[in-house]
Amino acid sequence: MRLALAQIDSSTDLARNLALIGARVDDAAARGAEVVVFPEYAMYEKKVVDGTFADVAQPLVGPFATAVAGLARQHGVAVLAGMVEAHPDGGLPYNTLVGFDRDGTLAGRYRKIHLYDAYGFRESRWISRPDPPEHVVMTLAGARFGVMSCNDLRHPTVAAALSEAGADVLAICASWVPGAHKVEQWRTLARARAIENVIVAVGACQAPPVSIGTSLAIDPMGVVIDELPPAPGLLVVDIDEDATSRARARAAM
Repeated sequence: MRLALAQIDSSTDLARNLALIGARVDDAAARGAEVVVFPEYAMYEKKVVDGTFADVAQPLVGPFATAVAGLARQHGVAVLAGMVEAHPDGGLPYNTLVGFDRDGTLAGRYRKIHLYDAYGFRESRWISRPDPPEHVVMTLAGARFGVMSCNDLRHPTVAAALSEAGADVLAICASWVPGAHKVEQWRTLARARAIENVIVAVGACQAPPVSIGTSLAIDPMGVVIDELPPAPGLLVVDIDEDATSRARARAAM
């Protein structure tokens, strides 16, 4: 499977962000990708989560998700991207990852479980936690992707649950807050989740200034296959979705 990690610098301009997504999907399709993974909050992002996220939140049948589904269908490429999902009961919105298969049909939705409440940030003040929390494995271009959002990476139980649920690949969509040692923590934690579960892991991260970039792909032994520098870009890698099962068979010997 050829997979693309789309490292973009989302802003508060929804139209601009959607144009960035469209350009990356077009580029990925031209390079033969079957799946394109975008960061969390691809729809709308700023340095600090605040009340404006509720102002822009949309349902899964809203303009943003509908446009992303249309891009997937138009290019024949599965797309996973982060959005701000309106709460159906009118509460605080969700930090949601939404996936569409190559024909534009909804493959799944994941609402972030472990909101980022650390180092002075308080995501839970503005974003709802799902009740009950759900670990989501969605099929994209025939492969089973266990999806995670940013701070979920710091919680080994999330990756373990997705692995046990039959994921072939862990897809980590992030807007990793920058700071001292944060790039190395991102790499280390992503490699750890791959090693612990003997699974392929890929991480798509927002670019600076909001985040650290460094989107990457990791094999089941924890080896970094390839990664991007901090600037916006597109990383296209060939992923063997059977690598996880083969690596586990070797590990069991």
